[in-house]
Amino acid sequence: MARLQELTERPTRLTGGHRLCPGCGEPIVVRQVLMSTEDPVIAASCTGCLEVSTTIFPYTAWAIPWIHIAFENAAATIAGVEAMYKVLKTKAAKGQPLPDYIDPEANYKFVAFAGDGGTYDIGLQSLSGAIERGHQFLYVCLNNEAYMNTGIQRSSATPMGSNTTTSPAGSVLPGKTMHRKDLTAIMAAHDIPYAAQSIPGRWRDLTTKAAKAFEIDGPSFINVLTPCPLGWRCEPALTPEISQLAVDTCMWPLYEVDHGEWKLNYTPKEKKPIEEYLQTQGRFRHLFRDEKGEAVRAQMQEFVDYKWEQLRERCGEA
Repeated sequence: MARLQELTERPTRLTGGHRLCPGCGEPIVVRQVLMSTEDPVIAASCTGCLEVSTTIFPYTAWAIPWIHIAFENAAATIAGVEAMYKVLKTKAAKGQPLPDYIDPEANYKFVAFAGDGGTYDIGLQSLSGAIERGHQFLYVCLNNEAYMNTGIQRSSATPMGSNTTTSPAGSVLPGKTMHRKDLTAIMAAHDIPYAAQSIPGRWRDLTTKAAKAFEIDGPSFINVLTPCPLGWRCEPALTPEISQLAVDTCMWPLYEVDHGEWKLNYTPKEKKPIEEYLQTQGRFRHLFRDEKGEAVRAQMQEFVDYKWEQLRERCGEA
């Protein structure tokens, strides 16, 4: 486990000057993930906020080799790069020279970054296939719980009750009517070596998990709740605090599945009601106006309690 001072002394692999919004959780997460290994890293990103805001032509915020690919192909692309690297290493072992751009002494790491739209929905097939084939790479889902880059449309990561442009809150419906998909559990069900959840508000949790994932022999997956001040309608300065509230209300538990062993990384001393989390965000404001909203909040609390107890049971802490 690296100390904070040690992490800050490592090279900056995602520089400043990008156009991501103030308070956006994505650059916080990307920087922390990339500083979690001292080995050289090659990254891929599908279309999304991260891609369009870090590579506005003719500039780039990436200080490492980086590939932009279509919305659905981040996992397939980084898997292809990893496969190419293995072939080149095999040829080098047989005496064939490596290309000039590859350091024969280096131990390259591979990572894909994608939003929830490109992971939970459009890219799920590509991700499932890549991890089933056993490619050695880390996949990080920057989960801001909607298609923020294209206008705040709901995704299958969007929580019940959220007001989005495709699940608008009004007199007919109180926002999104379905619960979100549990993608981390879906990834763990693939029997991959490592899957985890984290937040940008707890740097030690995220960097420790990323460091472990980079060293895993095989595919790994980290789902990071990533507050979006624009889509969540929250204060940009409160990104770490809001993500911590998600953990303290058990809306977003911190846990890992390491070679099939489920482990809770954090248990709140006092499990807070979800209202404390929902009240920080304008996307849930309508849920505090009338009895209809109160009923939705009760459903959400019931679902959170159910998932929390299910997780505790899986981790042997029920």
